[in-house]
This record gives sequence, C-alpha cells and structure tokens, in this order.
Amino acid sequence: MCFADRVMFSLGTFQNVSVPVNGTVQAVVSRIPADVSFLTLQFHTHHRNVTLSYTPVRDPTHTAVLFHRHTLSHTQHYPVPGACNQEFPLEIDPNIYLQYNMFETTITFAPANIGYGRGESPPACDVDMGSSTRWRLVYELYQYFLPEGDLSEQSLISSLERAANVQNVQDNSRKVVSLSSHDRTQFFFSSLPGQGVIFSVIVRDPVLNTSASYIPVHTYACSFNSTLDGCSDLGRVSSKVFFTVIGLAGLLVCFVGHRFFKCELFYMGFCFMAFIFFVLITRTTALEYDIRLALTALMGVVGGVAMVMSWWRFGSVMVCVLVVGLILGFLISSIAFFTPLGDLPIFHNDVVFWVVFACIMVFVPLFFIRWPREGNIFTCGVVGAYAVVLAVNAYTYTSLSYITLDVLKRLLNHNFSRAFISVPLQDIDFIMITVWVVLGVSGIVMQLYREKSRPFFPPSPYVMWKQERERRKTNVLDPSHHKPSLSARILGRIHQLTQCTEPAGETTPLLL
Repeated sequence: MCFADRVMFSLGTFQNVSVPVNGTVQAVVSRIPADVSFLTLQFHTHHRNVTLSYTPVRDPTHTAVLFHRHTLSHTQHYPVPGACNQEFPLEIDPNIYLQYNMFETTITFAPANIGYGRGESPPACDVDMGSSTRWRLVYELYQYFLPEGDLSEQSLISSLERAANVQNVQDNSRKVVSLSSHDRTQFFFSSLPGQGVIFSVIVRDPVLNTSASYIPVHTYACSFNSTLDGCSDLGRVSSKVFFTVIGLAGLLVCFVGHRFFKCELFYMGFCFMAFIFFVLITRTTALEYDIRLALTALMGVVGGVAMVMSWWRFGSVMVCVLVVGLILGFLISSIAFFTPLGDLPIFHNDVVFWVVFACIMVFVPLFFIRWPREGNIFTCGVVGAYAVVLAVNAYTYTSLSYITLDVLKRLLNHNFSRAFISVPLQDIDFIMITVWVVLGVSGIVMQLYREKSRPFFPPSPYVMWKQERERRKTNVLDPSHHKPSLSARILGRIHQLTQCTEPAGETTPLLL
C-alpha cells in the first residue's frame, strides 16, 4: 500500500498533523542517536478516534482529524513506562487508560520496568523483588486543569504541551499522590463534566535518579457526540428552572429572611426536605432525572409547609432554629471537606468521614443556641448567598457547586469515597467567592441592624390567639368578657328568627 502522506517526526518536538477523510499518514522517526534505548511517541486528538498501527491499515469510518504528536527519547538508564504490562493489549504500554461516569473518573496504567540497553533483553518483572528490579521504582500522579468552560481544541493542545514531559509536568501540574511499586496502579477522581483535566504519571528510579513520563490522557467527563447532556449543552432546562427559583428565593432570604420569618421557614424546610428526598428517590428508584426533580420540588413544598405549620401551631422557635442551624452546619461541613482536608487518606474511610461530618454539622446549631436570633440571621446570609451561586452555576460552570455536590455524590454512590475530589479554582470561582462573601456579609449586617430593636422572633399566631382567648375569659373589665359565646350567639339568633311575635295589645297607660 502506498501512503498518501509521509510525515517526518523529530525527537523532542511538537507537531500538528491533519489526517484527511479516509486518509492514512505514515509517521517516520529518523536520526535516532545510538545511545537512545527507547522512544515514547505521543498522539493526541481532541475527541475523535485515530488508529495507530505498525502495519498499513485503512479505516473508512474515520473523518478528518487534527492530532498532536510528540516524541521523547530515553537512554538505558531511564525506567521504561508500561514495560511490565500484564493487563493491556500492547506488550509495552505507556498509555494511561481512562474511564468515567457521572460520579467518578478512573485511571489505570501498567507498571514500569527498569531501563536496559537497545537490543538487550528486558529484566524480568516479577521473578525477584530486590533493589535491582523494577520493584524499586516509585510513581507520582499529577493533575492539570484546563481553563474552565474552554472546550476548544487549541486550549487542549497548548495544555498538553505543558504536560508532555517530566519537567513540564512538575512545573505546571498538581501532584496528587505518590506510590510505590507495591501499590495499585488504579486511581479514582470525582468527575467534573465540562471541565478539561489532563492526568500524567511519572515513574522514577531512585537508584539512578532518573525519571520518565507516561503518555498523558485528558477528559472532559462528557461526550462531544451526544445530543443529550453533551459537552456543549450540559445544563438541563429543568435544572436551570429549579435552581433559578432557588437562587432568587435565596437572595430574598439573604436580605429579609428574618423579617419575613414564615417565608424563611418555608424556604429552609423546602431545602431540607428536598435534599433528603432526592437522595432517597435516587437511591431507591430508576426514574428519569426530570421526574425525580419534579417530585423533589413537590416534596420540598410539603417540607416547607410542614415547617411553617409546626411553628404556627406549637410556637417552638428553638426547634425551627435547630433545623435551620443544621442546614448551616451541613454547608460549613461541606466547605471543610471541599478543601484539601477532604483528600486526606483517613477521610476515604466512610465511617471516619461521616462521623466527623456529622459532628461539625451538629456543632453549628449547638453553638448558636445561646444567640438564636444571630444564628438565624447568619444562616439566612450564608445559605441564601450560596443559593445565588448555585443559580449562576446552572448557566455557567463554577467549581463552587462541588461544595455540596461532592457530598451528594458520596451519599448516592458508595464507591465515591475512594475518589480524589480536588477541583480547580479559577477566575470565575474567585469572582463567585467574592459575590458569595459580599452578598452574605451585606445580608447579615443589614438584618442585624434592622432587627436590633425588634423582638427576637415573631410570636406564633396560634399561640397569640390562645393567649387572647384566655385573657378575655379572665378579664372581667374587658367588654368582650360579658359577651355570650359564639355558639350561644348563633343559637340566640336562630331562636329570634324562628319565634312567632305575639300581639302586644293595649299599651297606653290608664289615666287615673
């Protein structure tokens, strides 16, 4: 077979190559120095598939694609990535294999071997575990985040150049974990749909002080070919409507929640019940997302009404403030585990995680028992402002949504505890943090100033009615005390309407 295109590749350089429809390109690497033991060839495409083969092949299903190529050379002193592969198709496989779902992204790679000269037989992988074998090698896993919301091919290519070799990976990427040759070569990360991520692995030989990089892999945790929930249209209409309403209501709660206490109770009861119900219905049913969201909204309304009615009937402010405080505690606990604290190995244990999470969540309302009004106003400001952030996230990506989304994922997927949950904080996130802080502080200060001369909490209407009724019964000076009861007045009126009127007769007095 004759090749339509023949591309000459040079060592250590980047090159863009365009493959036409049904076309084939022959890649040729020449001028390889005599001391080079092995080459690593990297081929990257944005989202299309390309077949690589040692022999000429033609696949008629291919479309035109631009791929990015990079070639690295190594001498015999460098470890060979993927040379002890026993799982994947290639005999020596330096690739990082990636899979993802809505909850987590899984990466796997084959173990490396120590270096050896060109033409020599490779050292045995699993015969011996001494210091002169591949078991002395150590691995480092790195993560590089692309600009938020940028799905362009150019952004990916420029980012791949920053993660193409050992030095670039160390300079530009975030180190996630180090491991020895005795550890598993499989890791789990929280999926971030729409956020580009490049994963890189570096293998080091501590004896020879050399290192080599595996071929980096990238993902957006979404499909470019899907017409439903694809990368270009991640937000559902139902989610946008739901969170827009939640955000607008949260803005009102942020500034006037304590003043309109019944509205605040309805909002907090809605959020409390909606979250619990969504977890339960998702874990126990296979309903479509839109149906689950509609039922969640319905049950949220029920929870809001129940919250208001419990205060209206029983007048127990402390019980209501306790529920409101638990919502604030949930958010503060979620913020704590959104930090690098959440990636500590100890918190990958579900028991430890949920015990610490619950302790923080319960401590917050207990702390504000001494100052219930201030605690309620503080909750209105913080939770209401965060609802605005969630509303913005329905239209543009922001990492702050993962403060609560990571906790929700952990509740819905029992395997999510093993995932690393680090997310990037980029320009849009710092803007939204500023918005959150400004709204929260403004709402808290405004409500504290406006409510300082008012009663701590408005009285319950039902309790007020009962007290007024008792007062009328016992206060003889109150004109209403001498009024017949309502039932007596109704019976008297009926008696007047049904009684026949007798003629009065002569009523003129006699004159004596």
